[in-house]
Amino acid sequence: MSSISDLKHSQRQASKKPMEESMPVNISSLSDPTSDLEIFSKEVLNALISDNLPPTPSNFALYFDRILEDKSESLRRQIGAILELEEGNQDEKSVELEKTLKQGFSSIKSLLQLSATLYKNIALMEKILDKRKDEIKSIPSLSGANELLSSLGNDVGKLSGILKKQVTHMKSIYDETATIVKQVENETIFDDQYGVYNKRYLLTKLDQERNLIDEFKHKSSLITVRLSRETSSTMQSDKAQQLMVRTVARLLLKTSRRSDIVAHYGEGIFAMVLKHTDIESAKKASERLYDLVASSNFFLAEKEIQLRIAIGVVELNSSVGMEQTLLCTLNAMDTADNTPNTRYMVCSQ
Repeated sequence: MSSISDLKHSQRQASKKPMEESMPVNISSLSDPTSDLEIFSKEVLNALISDNLPPTPSNFALYFDRILEDKSESLRRQIGAILELEEGNQDEKSVELEKTLKQGFSSIKSLLQLSATLYKNIALMEKILDKRKDEIKSIPSLSGANELLSSLGNDVGKLSGILKKQVTHMKSIYDETATIVKQVENETIFDDQYGVYNKRYLLTKLDQERNLIDEFKHKSSLITVRLSRETSSTMQSDKAQQLMVRTVARLLLKTSRRSDIVAHYGEGIFAMVLKHTDIESAKKASERLYDLVASSNFFLAEKEIQLRIAIGVVELNSSVGMEQTLLCTLNAMDTADNTPNTRYMVCSQ
């Protein structure tokens, strides 16, 4: 990583370039900030430029936190309250998830140790049986054989009691481990089948974005996407269907921006949250996505299939519930699928 002196040197070298190659931004020419957060953000940006550092996200975050420490407690609380709308206590969630995973690993370790002990006891049972078989061959009388069988019955009974206790303990640990695994699954945010976020994460971020829109009055949009029924009907194999759906997921990731959220809603339906994007920009994004998928033919064995998708689009509204928004977008997607030569359909809430 370059040192600060290296960065300053790079900045000085860049400042020697012709004007057409380097167009500095005049901060004073920007419109006057109106909120405390805007005023503070401008102060952070001025500090970065004053120190001749590039205003990258990492540098801005570093200066943001450092300068905020010197501000009054009331301003720190005010800005902290605003930031909480975007933050989801990820560190605390990660700590809790890590604790749960460690507990799960401990249970699995106990389960394996108990399985090993159970195996040893079964092996011991086999040795006892083999020993008694050898002994019974050398007993001349029936009474001696009965005594040996009685002794064998006692040995088997004791060992059977031990095995039953161990099996009961094993079942208890197994149930505990299964509960932990289920808990971890409920806390995950990633759909490993398609390589995108899952429905749980999508709903959390949608609700968070509605709160941000209510606070800052910006525009954000949502689109839902799935394979068209016509495309799905061309392939009866479940495996081929999954391959086509994965292709759609891959293309969604390819066309998305870093700030966009791509998630699997369920049953091959994907959703993309377009942050700070109005409905017109969302329409253009839908057109680009449709064209990208349509130009990406799918090959299975020697058969070529032209992929088609159905898209529903909606502009998020803080006054409309999350479930209602999703339902409206899904209905718009179905309408687009049932309307010939339609790339997307806009949801009218």
